[in-house]
Amino acid sequence: MGASLSPAVVEQYRREGYYFPLGVLAPEEAAAARRQLEAAQAEGGPAGDRPFYKLHLYYPFLFDLVRHPAILDAVESVIGPDILVWAAGLFIKEGPSAEVVHWHQDAIHFSLDPPEAVTAWVALTDSDPGNGGLRVIPGSHRGGVLRHREVESRLGAGFRGSEVDVDEDQAVDIVLRAGEMSLHHLKMVHGSPANRSTRRRVGYGIRYIPTSVRQGRDLPDSALLVRGQDRYGHFIPETPPVDPHDPDTRARYEAAMARRQALIFSATENIVGAGGRPYGD
Repeated sequence: MGASLSPAVVEQYRREGYYFPLGVLAPEEAAAARRQLEAAQAEGGPAGDRPFYKLHLYYPFLFDLVRHPAILDAVESVIGPDILVWAAGLFIKEGPSAEVVHWHQDAIHFSLDPPEAVTAWVALTDSDPGNGGLRVIPGSHRGGVLRHREVESRLGAGFRGSEVDVDEDQAVDIVLRAGEMSLHHLKMVHGSPANRSTRRRVGYGIRYIPTSVRQGRDLPDSALLVRGQDRYGHFIPETPPVDPHDPDTRARYEAAMARRQALIFSATENIVGAGGRPYGD
């Protein structure tokens, strides 16, 4: 165990707010995760209808991904050895589709104090400009949390989109092969275009925080320790899943989701005209 990124890579991440590509899964690992995901979606349940925030507490194969040594070694390089998983969700774009994710910062929804979280965006399929891959604005994490305006969401009634204006000439495309990942800061301005191809784009976005971070709202929150020690106790400890069909696993997942949704619904101060539920990536 231990940090795996060179000082030069860490410095680039701190300066630009992102880094890619990092090879973390062997091709057969990425293919196995895709097969398990497709089976879970075919069966029904959260993988199909609630893809955001806490799927690692429901599906053992996704729990295995959030604690994958290669992923944690890279994350440790930028946030230190004591690591919590605060959220982990699927970001899927079917193709072809007109769905667009507008330019935004994830930090507007999450109220972490300080907002020092890193998203490990693990590609389970290739992700590139042709199938709606992630785009970022370099250096945009170095300022504060920006005011966003509400826009029509790609996900239908009850969900909100949020958007900031950017100079798209500055945008960088995050191009990943299946099994590679990118890292980006919670305040990084990012978005993604429509998937105009016939290829499915599947990413698993894992949000890691150092144990020193706390929830900035006066509401309960929970997280899962995956490396090191938690000397602070800012979050209710979460428990790994046993099996999707295990009643205790389901109950713990539902309790964690209720806590998270209460927080997300309340985080509207940086969105003009906010209402509904957020999304991202």
